[in-house]
Amino acid sequence: MKAATTMWHGRVGAFAFARRAIPTALAAGMLAGGALIAGCGGDDDDGGSLTVQPTISGRAKPVLSVGGFQFKDLNANGKVDPYEDWRLSVDARINDLVGQMSLEEKVGMMMINDNNAGCAGAVTPTTLDYVNTQKMTRFILRSTATATADPCDGSVVPGRGGFKVTPEQLATYTNSVQELAESTRLGIPVVFKDNARNHVETDPRQGIGAGAGAFSQFPKEAGLAAAALGEQFLREGKATTGDMSVIRTFTEVMGPEYNAVGLRAAYTYMADLLTEPRWYRAHEVFTEDADLNANIMKSLVEGLQGTVVRDGTSVSPTTRVAMTMKHFPGGGPQELGMDPHYSFGKYQQYTTNFGYHLKPFVAAINAGVSSIMPYYGVPMTGRDAARNPLPLTYEGTTFPLTGFAFSRSIVTDLLRDKLGFQGYVNSDTGIINTMAWGLEDKSVSERVAAAINGGTDTLSGFATNRTIRDLVDAKLISLERVDQAVKRLLKEQFQLGLFENPYVDASKANAAIGIDANRNKGIEMQKKSVVLLQNQTLSDGSKALPLKAGARIYTIGFGKADVEKYGYSVTDGNYDAAKGQTRPAVPPGIDVAIVRVLVRDLAQPYHSKSPLYGDNPAYLNPLTGNTWGAEDPCRMFPAPAYPDNAKCSDGDVYGGTIFGGALPWEIGDISFSGMAKATSRTMYPTLADIKSIMAELGDPKKVVLSIYFRAPYVMDDASGLKNAGAILATFGVTDVAMMEVLSGKFNPQGKLPFALPRTQRAVDEQRSDLPGFDETTDGALFKFGYGLTY
Repeated sequence: MKAATTMWHGRVGAFAFARRAIPTALAAGMLAGGALIAGCGGDDDDGGSLTVQPTISGRAKPVLSVGGFQFKDLNANGKVDPYEDWRLSVDARINDLVGQMSLEEKVGMMMINDNNAGCAGAVTPTTLDYVNTQKMTRFILRSTATATADPCDGSVVPGRGGFKVTPEQLATYTNSVQELAESTRLGIPVVFKDNARNHVETDPRQGIGAGAGAFSQFPKEAGLAAAALGEQFLREGKATTGDMSVIRTFTEVMGPEYNAVGLRAAYTYMADLLTEPRWYRAHEVFTEDADLNANIMKSLVEGLQGTVVRDGTSVSPTTRVAMTMKHFPGGGPQELGMDPHYSFGKYQQYTTNFGYHLKPFVAAINAGVSSIMPYYGVPMTGRDAARNPLPLTYEGTTFPLTGFAFSRSIVTDLLRDKLGFQGYVNSDTGIINTMAWGLEDKSVSERVAAAINGGTDTLSGFATNRTIRDLVDAKLISLERVDQAVKRLLKEQFQLGLFENPYVDASKANAAIGIDANRNKGIEMQKKSVVLLQNQTLSDGSKALPLKAGARIYTIGFGKADVEKYGYSVTDGNYDAAKGQTRPAVPPGIDVAIVRVLVRDLAQPYHSKSPLYGDNPAYLNPLTGNTWGAEDPCRMFPAPAYPDNAKCSDGDVYGGTIFGGALPWEIGDISFSGMAKATSRTMYPTLADIKSIMAELGDPKKVVLSIYFRAPYVMDDASGLKNAGAILATFGVTDVAMMEVLSGKFNPQGKLPFALPRTQRAVDEQRSDLPGFDETTDGALFKFGYGLTY
């Protein structure tokens, strides 16, 4: 009998395999509870069919033994149904399960929302509602795993990310939710996802960039790209598409650490290109270069999911993390650098380079990425004389002026039909209730119908089962479309092996997260990511770096003890202005000052109707001539005309700029002089501090600057930063990694993953969808791929 199942080989996180041979004739005739079990997949070089017994783990439902094999009786009917039979093809299992599901259960699969652990890993009432009432099987797990958990005595009020828990508590929580899901009528397991965790994150914000907590820390995305370019340069003498051994090392650490707490999927990574330097989310982007990014996306999929593509996906039980690549078709070209989390940033401006931004997604699709997320943004190509946005046309198709997730021409015609994507489409969080750009005047139900009918399979940030069911009952969404989405979604759960064993060993989680070997790999990659931009010759003929042995150092932005470990005499210049402290002066006899520069955007109490913020006539959008809050649906379509829009997207719902980014009238100036004056940005140390340190030393070349380029900041002439003796670009590194480079124990080798503009004018002239600054008057100060060494 011809084999009808797929057999998976290799090391599997929570799965242990034991091979058992079954004669072909027996396999052909075997009955399980009345269900014919089709032939077994795998090798048949011994003349008989082979099958693989996965580890079966059940906590709420029986485990059946049939013909020497084990199966979970997920619907508790005493027999092995086709969807419970791991020997059948994934499609056969899906078809059987969908045939048994109620409309309510199908609709539950089409929603995903935040679902965090309670204190000490407790199951919350929200969890019970999502699983038992809303019938959901996908969740975003944002709980931070730390060595020390929050106390449960009422002294800690959890933030948007919930309580801090230990890795063991987090694993216990995911196990509890899986057990709750197993106890439902059909026992469909849960998929937990989260944003990237394994990075040095200086400004964690829910929904944007998670803090690492106990997880091993690598540099941020741009740092991985810088390290990959540097490794390629060392080996090949060029820095173009990168050495992907860097990405493999990263995925080898990330995958097992995610799995240890029950994360088998992730809202990662951003395939977007950094062509708009003012975009706040630049710190989550790898590079401006499409070819390098395509190489990275392919390597991430291969490293986290697997290298074998079957039926359009590379997911299998050996998959560590099933990826949701974002933000299709490329979120980088934000108009004026504004982000579409806010109503004033809803447009993405493509001029002539739309296809360039598709390259990384094409690479991910060809590698078998499991899921793709469209962005909130509305594609446009410019504005007409009346300042209205003009729709974008690409290869004969004119896209509607609606958010990508609502656009059938983007999600179905382009992503699926033209590019051949076969996985499921996961919307970005909040497209229905808050960021429904282009459909601001529509009801929640109309937005849901538009997204699902356009090709979006699961709605993120939405958890009302009744809404979708009512649309099906009203024939505004067809049952066929629901079944199509559910089959796409179930595929990942079956391929991951979750129907056999969704559980992890919680007792091993603390020991599995942030182990020394993984932390050391992270530190090594941080060192490799550092880019030396400038290293001037001093008056004695030596170079500013590496630091001389035994040097007397004034430090600010570094920990004093971290510098002293390298044998230097250290004066600590750090201070806390919030406590009324001022910077200690540079004492006589100091040889060099090492300064770490960090720019942060401060969350502001922005509101679209506020006369101080969104409705302030002193600050007008230069593209529209209106106040910045004018694009908010509460201003465009005020209640009661559209009751769903009674609340403002920016202000009422989130209470300000919590997703990041400066105030809209301050976002555009990313020169250090401009950022120093901004009220919604902070710099430590201040630009005034840096200038004073240079003056106190009597020679700016005695200052070494380590600058975290969370975006392509402008080292403008007025800032004086270019006068420093040495300048290093970093992308998320610890003091330890930085001191290894400064001391000369590790020679800098990173290469810039994006160009740095020469002036603010270059930023202002830059076309949002083009990389580099070649088309501007002033061009780049340092180009893509630049980097010095000792």
